[in-house]
Amino acid sequence: MSDHVSTHAAEEDARNEAIVIWVNGKLKPKAEALVSVYDSGFMLGDGVWEGLRLYNNRWSFIDEHMDRLFEAAKAIDLDIGMTRDQMISAVLETQKANAMITDAHCRLMVTRGIKTRPFQHPKLSQQGPTVVILMEHSRPSIPRPIRLATVPHLRGLPMTQDPKLNSHSKLNCILACIAAEKAGADEALMLDVHGFVNTTNACNFFIVKKGQVWTSTGDYCMNGITRQKVIDLCRANGIPVFERNFSLVDTYSADEAFLTGTFGAQTPVGIIDGRQIGTGQMGPMTDRLRGLYKDLVFG
Repeated sequence: MSDHVSTHAAEEDARNEAIVIWVNGKLKPKAEALVSVYDSGFMLGDGVWEGLRLYNNRWSFIDEHMDRLFEAAKAIDLDIGMTRDQMISAVLETQKANAMITDAHCRLMVTRGIKTRPFQHPKLSQQGPTVVILMEHSRPSIPRPIRLATVPHLRGLPMTQDPKLNSHSKLNCILACIAAEKAGADEALMLDVHGFVNTTNACNFFIVKKGQVWTSTGDYCMNGITRQKVIDLCRANGIPVFERNFSLVDTYSADEAFLTGTFGAQTPVGIIDGRQIGTGQMGPMTDRLRGLYKDLVFG
């Protein structure tokens, strides 16, 4: 299979060539929005980030995203140098400068900043953090359900690199994605250290079995905001939902499978390891949850 599809595929939008990007307090044209080769993020992947979606002039769940950003920064002992309110104001300033109203995606990145020498120790980052707010006009365009392939790359233990951390260091997930594409799939289905189904390289993963919605325990996956919203929506609408361990055997026999993430919301999965899931198309539970989520976002 050569027609790979990404969970982050978006419609082409010529307006993105004229965007301005917030870099350390200054709005710069796309071609001038640069960081140093000595930057900790470029050199070592030393930083944290968030992705946000704009719908109808409102950044969805921005408070939860700010919670996660500041918690991650504290976890890696990174002083963002801005308050939550200042960060939100910077997001709104960038939105206004780009005249964005809806269907926009924001990548908010914070690194430990420029290093005095090209080595690992964080004390070599002495100039303060680098903060970048990059927004694009971005309407998802995913032409078919996603194909997944199980890969040998695992979601690891928290004493190595906690998989809940939204860090710039994504090499494990990138290698998983490469392995899946080499196998003819779109993205990777990753297991946890015990061999249970966990997540994909980019999104949280759910299956539907006999009217029940299952997802992993959450012990080894990103603490996805959209993931939690789907769990909450199930509970609020009488849909049985379980955070539990389950195997590939359970997964292959699922009636439906879908992914969750800030960009694509709920993305159906059609094939896993060459096995068709359900009808191979979006199932009724996924469609229902999409509707409930849309009502939550636009309500």
